[in-house]
Amino acid sequence: MNRDARRTRLLLALLVALSLTLVTLDYRAGGGGLVGKLRSTAAAVLGPPQRAVAAVVHPVGTVIGSIPHLAGYRAEADRLRRENDDLRAQLRSTGADQVRAAELDKLLGTAGRGQYRVVPARVVALGGTAEFEWTATIDVGSRDGVAPDMTVLNGDGLVGRVKTVGPVTAVVLLVVDPTSTVGARLEGSLQLGTVTGHGAGPMSLQLFDPSVKVAPGDRLVTFGSAGSRPFVPGLPIGTVRAVENTPGALTRTATVTPYPTFSALDLVGVAIEPPRTDPRDSVLPPRP
Repeated sequence: MNRDARRTRLLLALLVALSLTLVTLDYRAGGGGLVGKLRSTAAAVLGPPQRAVAAVVHPVGTVIGSIPHLAGYRAEADRLRRENDDLRAQLRSTGADQVRAAELDKLLGTAGRGQYRVVPARVVALGGTAEFEWTATIDVGSRDGVAPDMTVLNGDGLVGRVKTVGPVTAVVLLVVDPTSTVGARLEGSLQLGTVTGHGAGPMSLQLFDPSVKVAPGDRLVTFGSAGSRPFVPGLPIGTVRAVENTPGALTRTATVTPYPTFSALDLVGVAIEPPRTDPRDSVLPPRP
């Protein structure tokens, strides 16, 4: 037993002495010499396997380390997706609001030039009724001061007249309906006629005096009704598109393109109070 202990102590002493000798030689050789070569050889032999093992182990370790954070990443992605959806909705809403604001400015500008007092309204439905083919439902009614046979306009011109009224909505008979006829006057003259609707097609103008000269591009405004109902005076109706020359006819006929776009009505106004004086041609838009 004592003999084994002495051998162990002797072996440890030899190993310590050998280690000190190698360290001393390595220090004196400045990292070169036999010890430096042995170290370089070991690095050359063992380096590639170590790098290969590290290349495999490092990604695996990264993935394993990120597992506790996967729920957080998913929640962050869901939050960003919701924010993007909200931004898209805001952009769409902002675009629609900008268009509507521009329409309101145009409506108020038209009403101001003609001195019409209007109640703005939105078109909530387009479609025919049992009696009429071209109508629009608006979101104002008797509570807003709207009554039957009031003129309806938008920023471009004449839209129609109020047909029926409820407390919060009203039905408008559009000027393009085949049952609609409006008294009209040629711009810059006293020549009168009537404009009749034809649905999706152009409206027709019949002048009372067949000798009156009329040409494409001539513009028409409302002549106005007694008491300004159902039509106030001076509202733009449309532009003459073509003239039909019929020799011997008692009246002269032309086709008319209306100013408003009836397939895209949105913001309109009900003229609840007419102008004090006829605005004549002052409401017509500037010529291009």
